[in-house]
Order: sequence, then C-alpha cells, then structure tokens
Amino acid sequence: MTKVFKIVVVSGLFLLGSCKVAVKGNDGKDGVDGASAEKTGTIKKEVLPFFIDSVTVKKHLYTLASDDMEGRKSGTAGIEKAAKYIENEYKKIGLTTFEGLDSYRQTFNFTPRRSKEEITSANIIGVLEGKSKKDEYVIISAHYDHLGIRKKEGELDSIYNGANDDASGVTGVLALAEYFKKVGNERTIVFAAFTAEEMGLVGSTQFGKGIDASKFVAGINLEMIGKIPSFGPNTAWLTGFERSDFGKIVQKNLEGSGYQLFPDPYKKFNLFFRSDNASLARLGVPSHTFSTTAIDVDKDYHKASDEAETLNMTIITQTIQAVAKGTESIINGKDTPTRVVLEEKKK
Repeated sequence: MTKVFKIVVVSGLFLLGSCKVAVKGNDGKDGVDGASAEKTGTIKKEVLPFFIDSVTVKKHLYTLASDDMEGRKSGTAGIEKAAKYIENEYKKIGLTTFEGLDSYRQTFNFTPRRSKEEITSANIIGVLEGKSKKDEYVIISAHYDHLGIRKKEGELDSIYNGANDDASGVTGVLALAEYFKKVGNERTIVFAAFTAEEMGLVGSTQFGKGIDASKFVAGINLEMIGKIPSFGPNTAWLTGFERSDFGKIVQKNLEGSGYQLFPDPYKKFNLFFRSDNASLARLGVPSHTFSTTAIDVDKDYHKASDEAETLNMTIITQTIQAVAKGTESIINGKDTPTRVVLEEKKK
C-alpha cells in the first residue's frame, strides 16, 4: 500500500459460540495482528470448509516474501525473481496472455518521482476467458513490488520483505486464478500483479492507459490481507464502500458463510485512492480494495519487520475464500455493480 502517513489448515467446519477467541498464527504461533488477537464476542454462524488450499497459500506467501526476493523493489533483480515466479504460476494454472501482449509481461519504462533514473519494469497479467460473457471483464489484482533493501543505522535487518504489503495480496491473486480455473467463469477474468505501486500506482496507471474501461465491470484488489482486522476474526473491510454497490453485492453473497465484510473504517487515511484500485476507479470502474489489516496501529507497515512469520495463514486463506464466494455472482454475470462515484457525496 502506498505510504500516506508515518507510523513509529485444516478443512472442516468452525462453529463458534459465545466465547473468547484467540487466533493462532502459522505453526501454532500467535499471529501479529496490529491489534490484540484476542476478541470476546458472539459469533453464531458457521464458517464453511476451506476450498482454497492453505498449503499452496503458504508456499506463495513464503516464496514472494523471502529474503531471496530482496524486497521486490521495482527495477531490481529481486522483483525480477518475483516476476518469474508469478509467470511460472500463471503458466502452471493455464492462464492465457492479455490482449495485445505476446507474454504475461506488460513491460514499460518510467522515471520515479523521487529519482532521475529511468526504470524498466513490468505488470504480470494473465487471463481466464469467460464463457457466455467473455467480452465483459473482471480484474483481480494486487501489487507485487515493495520497498527493496534499505540500510538504516541501528537495524540489523535491511530487507523490507513486504509479506503483508503485498505478498499476501499476490498470493490471493494466484490462489483465485487456480480456483476459478477449476470452477469456471462466465465473465473473463484478468489477473494482474502490478509493479511500482509503492512509487505512486505506476503499474496500474500504465495498465489503465491501454484498456477500454467500459468493458471492465468490476475490479477486485487485494491489499494486506494477513492480519485480523479491528472487526475481529472472519471479517475484512472494503475501501470506497459507499462509491458503488459492489460491497453490498459481496455482503449479500456472504450471508450465512460466517464471514462478514465491512466498510473501510479508516476514512481519514483516504485509502480508496492509495492502492491500485484507484487507477481503474478513475476510469469509472467499480474497483475496490479488500484488506484485513488494522492499518492505524500496524507496527510492521513499511518496516523490515513485515515478514511472513508475522502473518496468519488461516486469515489469509479464509479471506481469499471469502473474496471468491463474495464476488462469485459478479464473475458469473448474475450481478453487475454500479459504476463508481468519485466525487464526494453532499451531506
């Protein structure tokens, strides 16, 4: 997520009653969740069995957030390793290339705002062609870049791995691509791993320049989905909830699942315009970002401490699954969200 402020499985049914819930992270360790992982409350609905493979989720996350990727800064050897990994996964899944491209890469040059040196980088884009509505597109996206290597005095770790921000989101993109390849889709799905989000939404803006936005009926962006939100377990929040009826469609589809979607509670941070969904939203596409992180108190945001070990594999897997279920009617052409509203609504 672009920085806006400074801040110093198992399958089965989970039936939770009125109780104290302590959610454990990977390998039985407590997940680090920005806020306390312990919540007391009443949850009366069942959470459905996993249909997203948590083992694959862990593999993607730990690979993309490994030290070998060197923080995935755009224009570096580290992000090139990540790009190749994503390309290989697209190929395994059986995705095709996006219109006008002869590979999964949309390569371009740009000069960052804080540098005079031109950078060559690429969005990694794959496609699952739809059936009955193949000329209508839904994009599922996340940014695969992060901050790279930053040596700071007093810090032993100089690699900014970006596990939550946003290896977790890219993990979701790959898992959803595999899922929809298996179950099918009526509308065409474009899967995009955007570069240079951390440099000002550069990759997604570049993508937006070459598309017919009227063909895109929805944008599903995943950003920082590895920690328990302030709403508690089995929840996520959505940016720009009031700007289209996309969120209400998702809420309706999640009824009875035990998973809930809430409007973004961090309005003062203007997060709707701080992630890649904004590049398509500015073109009129109802494009929104799903997140689970308590961004106001997250101690690992844009820090070297944003490591895979701090994330909760169950949370990531459940969130990916909820996105799949929540957007299913859009992807299969039963629901079409209203076009996004960018101007502020008058009170």
